[in-house]
Amino acid sequence: MDTIASLFSFITWPVSWVIVQFHSLYGAVFGPDTGWAWGLSIVSLVVLIRICLIPLFVKQIKATRGMQALQPRMKAIQDRYKNDKQRQSEEMMKLYKETGTNPLSSCLPILAQSPFFFALYHVLSAIANGKPIGVIDGPLLASARQAHIFGAPLAAKFTDSAEKAASLGASITDVRIVTAVMIVLMSLSQFYTQRQLMQKNVDLSVKTPFMQQQKMLMYIFPLIFAGMGINFPVGVLIYWLTTNVWTMGQQMYVINQNPTPGSKAQDQYLQRLLKHITSHGEVKGRRRRNIISAIVAKGPDRNDNERKFITALSKQGMAAQADGTVVKSTATTADADAASSAAAQKRQQPKRQSKSQRQTPKPSSKK
Repeated sequence: MDTIASLFSFITWPVSWVIVQFHSLYGAVFGPDTGWAWGLSIVSLVVLIRICLIPLFVKQIKATRGMQALQPRMKAIQDRYKNDKQRQSEEMMKLYKETGTNPLSSCLPILAQSPFFFALYHVLSAIANGKPIGVIDGPLLASARQAHIFGAPLAAKFTDSAEKAASLGASITDVRIVTAVMIVLMSLSQFYTQRQLMQKNVDLSVKTPFMQQQKMLMYIFPLIFAGMGINFPVGVLIYWLTTNVWTMGQQMYVINQNPTPGSKAQDQYLQRLLKHITSHGEVKGRRRRNIISAIVAKGPDRNDNERKFITALSKQGMAAQADGTVVKSTATTADADAASSAAAQKRQQPKRQSKSQRQTPKPSSKK
């Protein structure tokens, strides 16, 4: 880990500078040598980075949905050219180019965060060893070494020896309890985020190998991070736990407000939208109108959730328009009456006789 972190040492200066700026703010409130001042500085660093990465997160959402939509076509290409890997690769690239989809776009936020993550690890390792790094030197270095989170120093690790913990002014028991709790929370937040995505925001009408892979990753990733977590300093665990919580909240918002078509989340959203329209008698908000407009534009290509929504509107005596608004519809009642009348006539029609029944002579009635 130290070798990888050293590769990103070129950004340790800006990372340390940002932490020190936040530390000066929180130090005035909680005291400069407290764990709260240094811990909240790391949390604020995460928040600042994630705000800057919001455009990449939007691209990630679009890329992920694009990949989900392409899964049936990708599966068809794999089956068609299963004995010709080169042709298979060429057809895949052609498909990506035609649809404007980039598989790497879904990894952009993680890739963009990696340098900051390793730079922070490099900074905390230097603090643990008492070495100045970036703008953290002299009194700041001493202050950072004294900072504790629930009795565990920011630079301490689960794997540290008792002597190393003692040199940082803590007991090995406190260090291991705090780091173990944070590792568990980090793994659980990772698992819940992936589980939330799989259960609510995946198009359930399309069964592809991609979904099975995602389910496997839902269980594998938390285990990987738990194994790696024992080598992370407390400060890095704070960073990773904070970014997991941010991702979980950000994803929850996206799932509730802009769910994947065909998913359980979309069904729940359209039910809330139907309730909103029923209570207000109109569609309020441009975003809601845009969603309804997109559903109307799909026509016969609507998924089950969207067809159910349109049908429910009709039962309420309303019809969705191309501009996303709704109007009262009288055709609904007329159509329903016509359908009922046709069904009644069908029930009243005599049963059709078979050929043998028609050829059998009827007995003559005696006068």
